[in-house]
Amino acid sequence: MEAHMKPTPIKAKFLTPGVIVLILLAVNGLMFLAGRFFFGIGSVTHLSDQYPWGLWIAVDVAAGVALAAGGFTTAALGHVMHLEEYHAVIRPALLTAMLGYTFVAIGVCVDIGRWYFVWHPLVMWNGSSALFEVGICVMIYMTVLYIEFLPLVTERFIGKVNLPGILKNLNRPVERLLRALDRGLSKTMFVFIIAGVVLSTLHQSSLGTLMVIAGAKMHPLWFTPILPLLFLLSAIAVGLPMVIFESTLAARSFKLKPETEILGKLGGMVAPILGVYLAFKLGDMVIRETFVYLTEFSTASVMWTIEVLVGIVIPLRMFLSPSVLKSPALTFTAAALVVFGVALNRINNFIVAYTPPYAVHAYFPSIGEISVTVGLIALLTLMYRAYVMIFPVISLPQDRPALHAKYAIRTEKS
Repeated sequence: MEAHMKPTPIKAKFLTPGVIVLILLAVNGLMFLAGRFFFGIGSVTHLSDQYPWGLWIAVDVAAGVALAAGGFTTAALGHVMHLEEYHAVIRPALLTAMLGYTFVAIGVCVDIGRWYFVWHPLVMWNGSSALFEVGICVMIYMTVLYIEFLPLVTERFIGKVNLPGILKNLNRPVERLLRALDRGLSKTMFVFIIAGVVLSTLHQSSLGTLMVIAGAKMHPLWFTPILPLLFLLSAIAVGLPMVIFESTLAARSFKLKPETEILGKLGGMVAPILGVYLAFKLGDMVIRETFVYLTEFSTASVMWTIEVLVGIVIPLRMFLSPSVLKSPALTFTAAALVVFGVALNRINNFIVAYTPPYAVHAYFPSIGEISVTVGLIALLTLMYRAYVMIFPVISLPQDRPALHAKYAIRTEKS
């Protein structure tokens, strides 16, 4: 009998000591979030006329969009390039992207002053605005991600609809709806997959366009006309490391054996992409001769050095090593460094490099801003845990019990 993997809901206790810590962080963040909505954005942030954006845009939105890139990179691998061996990581990456973009949308609502007007771009078009393109693409792509997730919902509940009490009369209509969705999506899903890949490339680069518009307000170490290209390349470069990162953490959390072979192959693809990204970044620096700013000991030069050395050069060298790709721990470490580097790049671009000429003081996020960001990340993690316990997201072996007794799976009869 030959082993095969099948997406299966994880059977485990939801509450653990780590989950309790995440709940406390989420509650703390939601308390500050309530203060922001009831008393205004100035009550919990250090934002001002000089600094109209800060941590929420840099991390919750810009970094969140980049780190959710695993959704379209794995979709390109599994569905566009038809590499069947990577199908085991497509669903976890899809879930991460779906939740990531959901919290990006929440981050935008939280950050704008009049959050109740967030729907305006849908009816008030401004084709000359970079933010308009980003907003429309993000909204459409988030919708596409939820549509791509629908097959997991139908797979989970078809034949199992059993609403209690007065709702039992809805069992048959709901069952018919699920089956109709399943039939329709099986014929049209390729359209949404292709649309998702295209939309991602558009808004990933447009976030860089936003910072090009900032012009002289940007530090020369980051300001460049090719910033949209660098944003796109960095998003592609972090896509597969993010899949490795979240898959390893999920396996560790549920005491499952990580997909070492698949993650190792993904890691082998990261080095060339990182190399292209590094070549464009350094080549642009040489052409514009902005390397002279690295001779100055300043916050900008230190942050740029950390971003490139720790976030690109070191993991690039690690991913080129066969011994690293065979070690789950080292592969995870290299992936985590890439994730850190791209997140730091977005922080550097939106906070460190951005200095208005008329600013009278430097910006540093408040306790409220940090609490909201940490709380949203904790809430995203909790939702990920809940989703993989309800829906068939993570693939488990079907011919033998799972490695941990709690997650035993019935053996497949040959």
